[in-house]
Order: sequence, then structure tokens, then C-alpha cells
Amino acid sequence: TERGDGGCFLYYAYGSNLLRERLLLSNPSAALCAVARLQDFKLEFGHHQGRTSSVWHGGTATIVQSPGDEVWGIVWKMNASNLSSLDKQEGVEDGIYVPIEVNVHTQAGKVLTCRSYQMKDYVCGPPSPQYKKVICMGAKQNGLPTDYQKKLEAIETNNYAGPVPIMEEIEAAIKAKKINSA
Repeated sequence: TERGDGGCFLYYAYGSNLLRERLLLSNPSAALCAVARLQDFKLEFGHHQGRTSSVWHGGTATIVQSPGDEVWGIVWKMNASNLSSLDKQEGVEDGIYVPIEVNVHTQAGKVLTCRSYQMKDYVCGPPSPQYKKVICMGAKQNGLPTDYQKKLEAIETNNYAGPVPIMEEIEAAIKAKKINSA
């Protein structure tokens, strides 16, 4: 089992941080390491203590142990210096998500030990269309298996149609990157 070296750690993303531009907003050191599968877990969406996410206006993603199921995601290699910004983004100090250690399987058959996050005391609830879109864009950007992408596309949303400022930030970051690489 491999881990990140001293100055780095491996982070397993399965939600909005599948999308590079989303993760880089607050964690500039992230580098793509691998597409990987988490066995015996499933993806769920929920509201922490029944409260809707003020960032995403709907349920947010979490992983739950579920024998026989699997979740696909991305392993990012990150500088230890970004650990606190990642924890902050995941609401660790507010007790929304807790860091957990997971072993994931890469497509090359390696097992990697990664940091990931699980939501505490949540009530199941659908995500906003904007949040779902970021997850689907990230899955596509990084070439997650097609049948898993289809599963993500099929997720029901809460049809929220109001403003989502972070979505605008992400879209601006994507546009800026297109201009730079043109």
C-alpha cells in the first residue's frame, strides 16, 4: 500500500472536488494522481443535521459503507500545507465532515491509502442541479467509467434555480483556463 511522502498526502475525492477547477479554488497544490475505485461504499447526498448547504443550496455528497457497492473518484496528491485548507473547505472544524482513511484501487491495480471525508449526522436529501453538474463535469473531465458517469447523470436534484456564487467562480476559472491555453 502506497502513501504520499512526508510533505504530501493523498486525497480521495468523490464529490465536487472531482472537478479540478473546484478543488484548485482553495487548494492550489493538488496534482492528479489516479482514477480509483472505493469498494463496499456507496455515494449518498444529504443535509448535515437537516440543514441545507449554504454553499450549494442542496444536499452534498458523502460516502457510506455498503457491502457490494462501489464509488469511483480521483486520488489527488497534495502538499501537507493544503491540509488545513482542505479540512476547512470540508467543514471539519464545524463537525460537518470528518476525515477518514480509505484504501482505494487504481485502474492499474495499485492500492492507495488516502484521506477522504464522510458527513456526520445527516438527513438524506437531493443535491442542487448546480452541485450535480460539478460532479458530472468532474467525472467527465477525469474519465471516470462511463457506466458510473451515467449513474451520476441519473441523480435526482432539488431543482434549485437561484444563484450559486461558487458555481460562478468555478465557471470563471474554467473560462480563464481556456483563454490561457488558447
